[in-house]
Amino acid sequence: MIEPHDLGKRGEDLAVEYLISKGYQILERNWRSGHKEIDIIALQDTTLAIVEVKTRKSDDYGEPDISVGAMKQQMLIWAAEAYVRYKQLEVEVRFDIISIIFTETEQRIEHIEDAFVVTPQSTRR
Repeated sequence: MIEPHDLGKRGEDLAVEYLISKGYQILERNWRSGHKEIDIIALQDTTLAIVEVKTRKSDDYGEPDISVGAMKQQMLIWAAEAYVRYKQLEVEVRFDIISIIFTETEQRIEHIEDAFVVTPQSTRR
């Protein structure tokens, strides 16, 4: 039986492989700003992709990406702002979700680009 932490690590590893195969440059994995964490930070051409990876063993309770609610989105926005400031970058930023389901017989990956949009209200603290 795969432990939840191992499942998440396996999903992130697969997501990195997937992104690289699509031409992304991986800049960071598990980047932290305080209590906020970004699973993957990647560059696609001139766009910074902030990628949240959600991995499950089944879709019995819905697709994994539905678990990225408003609070998680807010944390990703704040962490992305901190990363851009820290690295002094001037790039477009996009928020993606990679949803992975591992079953006994298959693995399914769905990449949702621009999974949510940053509004002026979402950057307020």
